[in-house]
Amino acid sequence: MTAVAQRPRPATPPGPSVWTAPAMLVRMARNRLNVMRDVSARYGDAVRLPLGPKTLHFFNHPDHAKHVLTENPGNYHKGIGLSHSRRVLGDGLLTSEGELWRKQRRTIQPVFQARRIAAQADVVAQEAVQMAARLQQAVGRGPVDVRHEMTELTLGVLGRTLLEADLSEYGGIGTAFEAVQDQAIFEMMSLSSVPPWVPLPRQLRFRRARAELQEIVDRLVARRREEAHDDLEQRDDVVSRLIVSTGREADPRVGRQRMRDELVTLLLAGHETTASTLSWAFYLLDEHHEVWERMHEESLAVLGDRTPTYDDLHRLRYTAMVVDEVMRLYPPVWLLPRVALADDEVGGWHVPAGADLVLCPYTLHRHPEFWPDPERFDPDRFDPDRPVDRPRYAFIPFGAGPRFCVGNNLGIMEAVFVLACVTRQLRLSKEPGHQVVPEPMLTLRIRGGLPMSVHEA
Repeated sequence: MTAVAQRPRPATPPGPSVWTAPAMLVRMARNRLNVMRDVSARYGDAVRLPLGPKTLHFFNHPDHAKHVLTENPGNYHKGIGLSHSRRVLGDGLLTSEGELWRKQRRTIQPVFQARRIAAQADVVAQEAVQMAARLQQAVGRGPVDVRHEMTELTLGVLGRTLLEADLSEYGGIGTAFEAVQDQAIFEMMSLSSVPPWVPLPRQLRFRRARAELQEIVDRLVARRREEAHDDLEQRDDVVSRLIVSTGREADPRVGRQRMRDELVTLLLAGHETTASTLSWAFYLLDEHHEVWERMHEESLAVLGDRTPTYDDLHRLRYTAMVVDEVMRLYPPVWLLPRVALADDEVGGWHVPAGADLVLCPYTLHRHPEFWPDPERFDPDRFDPDRPVDRPRYAFIPFGAGPRFCVGNNLGIMEAVFVLACVTRQLRLSKEPGHQVVPEPMLTLRIRGGLPMSVHEA
């Protein structure tokens, strides 16, 4: 009998030796972004990173992202990052898997339908106009922390559009989320979990924050039950839908915990990503006055002195290009961690079952093969009239595939409206000497805030 020739197993990606692991861990703790950029530049689009007891497979090509996120997504669950942060975030839409995730997605998805988001345009526009008015009051009065202001704004939009609640009545949300993010990234980047009973200052701060957020969620739910009475089935806000969905759980305790996990996750992811994008946008506009000038002229030409409407979203074309370019350079979700359930081949490289794998939009969006002069801030890259020979998966600020960010349309509308309303009347300038440093937490935010002075346009 003639033996059947077996196909040779794909090669293992190149990378640093295991002897470099201690130094690599130190570098990762200090500057994760630089490590990802350095190893991709040195070893190519597929890199094997030894990190103590773990080996990380880092893939940095659009074809790799397409395969993992859309062609074979069933083989990849959330990996070294978010699976470790489940103790922090619970089993919300961001961290859950399998049937629980599908159930949660079915519950949440209708709230983000294009028709419903379009109907919320007036609310988003009102919040944008009010934000510009608050900044106007700061003219000549010293710097404001733009990161803090954008966080307050996005929480307000989230509350009114998705929860039908005024989150300003629930003080301390922003501070609590700071503690949650701090603990989540610590869990994500740790190679072994620190027992929750260890009284580290970070963990004590996190426990207080988690308890505070759960109390806020419980108050939101109690108020909605009181307001809605027997009409919960007819309402389409997130809180009402979750009350109905989790109420079907056989165990009420499971339902209550699922409710808390879902709302905490939604509150965090729903405001932090857009706040991060807007903060980076104002920083970059200050660095590139010619871009601000074009946005200023466009907002005056399109809006005049009136409040934006949904139809203006398509007229504020250059502003939308700016938002895309901001998210290219500083994608709010900078890392997409996965774990392989079975052996696979990604771009011709072997990925064994159980392997930790990451895609990094931060480095992918700077890939010199697909982005000429990748470090340059150039919104014209996204001019829809400019022919571009660029793979679809070279730009994935909202991920891709089944787990594509459900709130992308709301986030884009919010960013466009806020930037248009602010730049038509104001210019923001960074305080001299303040160092702007990316901080890769659950989102890619600006470390330590962004103090800026406000000036009349």
